[in-house]
Amino acid sequence: MNWIRFWAAPALVAGLCVGAPAVAQDMSFCLDEKGQIEAPVKLGKPSKKLAAALSAFDAKKYEEAAMGFERVAAGKSKDGRGNRNKAQFMLGQTLYEMGFYQSSLTVFDDISAQGPRHLYFSETLEWLGMLASKLPEASGIIEKVGRYGIGALEEFKEKDPELYNQLLYLMGRHLYAQASFRQAIDVFQEVDPKAKEYTYAKFFEGISFVRMRQARPAIASFRSILDAIDSGDVKGVDEDRMANLAWISLARVYYTAANQQRQGGQIDGTLLGQSVESWTKVDQSSEYWLDSLFESSWAFFLADEYSRALGNVHTLYSPYFTDAFYPEALVLKAVTFFVNCQVDNAEATVVQFHDLYDPVKQELDEVLRKHQDNADFFAFLQRVQRDEADLSPRVRPIVETALSDRTVLQHLEYVDLLDEEQERLNRSSQTFQDSPVGGQILQDIALAKAFAVDQAGDLARGRYKRLIRELQDLSNQVDTVELEIATFRRGQIDQELQQQMTLAQQSKGGDVNVDEEHQLWPFNGEWWRDELGFYRQQVTNLCTR
Repeated sequence: MNWIRFWAAPALVAGLCVGAPAVAQDMSFCLDEKGQIEAPVKLGKPSKKLAAALSAFDAKKYEEAAMGFERVAAGKSKDGRGNRNKAQFMLGQTLYEMGFYQSSLTVFDDISAQGPRHLYFSETLEWLGMLASKLPEASGIIEKVGRYGIGALEEFKEKDPELYNQLLYLMGRHLYAQASFRQAIDVFQEVDPKAKEYTYAKFFEGISFVRMRQARPAIASFRSILDAIDSGDVKGVDEDRMANLAWISLARVYYTAANQQRQGGQIDGTLLGQSVESWTKVDQSSEYWLDSLFESSWAFFLADEYSRALGNVHTLYSPYFTDAFYPEALVLKAVTFFVNCQVDNAEATVVQFHDLYDPVKQELDEVLRKHQDNADFFAFLQRVQRDEADLSPRVRPIVETALSDRTVLQHLEYVDLLDEEQERLNRSSQTFQDSPVGGQILQDIALAKAFAVDQAGDLARGRYKRLIRELQDLSNQVDTVELEIATFRRGQIDQELQQQMTLAQQSKGGDVNVDEEHQLWPFNGEWWRDELGFYRQQVTNLCTR
């Protein structure tokens, strides 16, 4: 049975309503399918079936209530359209109370899709907000909240500030997903600084500015996250994670701006320095620390701080991070050696890259050929999660990292939640399971699960294929370095590269300054954990030799 088929009034475009009001109960006349004026929807005296369902709901006899509301909503009573609307709305609430959040969402989705012509269109927004706390983003709930205009949120501003801020954030996310960045920013800026959604809203505000190529306000947005955390007013969020996310986001904005501000081939040193400073603020315990270490390496390279760039690469390839995957770091290492005319070391690094990553790419390609469709790749993803996938030790951590994308993981979470709802249905009474409501719950779970599996498989395949493409691109880059090495050995260097080598020669970036706080130690194959992130590598420029 399809609830929409039984409960939805004749399909109309919401825009056909004349002067559609903010409050459903004050609804104006609408046009029916034939263009005739339709009487406004009103509540009538409830039938015995509706009254019994309402009484069962009040008594928390939810199975009985759900089956009763379904019968009324499906037109199996003498109730008019207004009462049928109420029964549908109450069914959504009942399913929520029973823990069948997916089916509750299906009901409220239908109501919100009907627009203001449904008597409980406005009230449904509150329940969508409540469901957003129970269901992951993969359920598509943000899109459903987006059906309401920003004005619909105002009624909650005083009535329920917590819900109001949550809805503001969800509405902003919807606008962001629609690439309406300016509107999204306006909504995000309305979120109360003391609300738990504040730091998340500021983050998306920041990346909205980034998408609009506006560095200054993006920086202000990310810094406001840090200010809020420092103030101690923010509650209910992972403060450490959000702070580290803000720092690495700041670093990326500064770095991009530094490159965009090039004048006469010179990079903006001030902005580059601010990017490095921001990267160093990322905690060593953070999930973003290795990213910050690698990304700052390129900043050090651009600043001719070759010893620090290679020091970071040295850390990335320490035995403490055997699961880390940063092949581009070897490209940077090869380029650094080459611009300093250390062609033997550059050539050795090229060989190291191919020795490490050519077999990896080959195995990745083989895995992709084995799992061609989304459902099959999802099953592979699950095996990876359970550490049951047939992968070599060198490839397993790479695949695990690639497939740990938060959006992919949300879909996995969604599937797990749907499985829990399936188990909940199995524990209900046989009468309820055999009822139209029970059958619809089962169908809702099956459809949502099939969609989540397909989406997760598609997303994971996309991320996996991107990994292979990136690895191929890096292989091409390192081959270009190898070609330049061959050209160098023949004494044929183009003017641009010669200029870069000259700059490297003039730079002091290869030197490691030894002072009272630092000591110069020859590396003997032993890594020290407390030195991770602080290594420097002497880079002698050989361009004059």
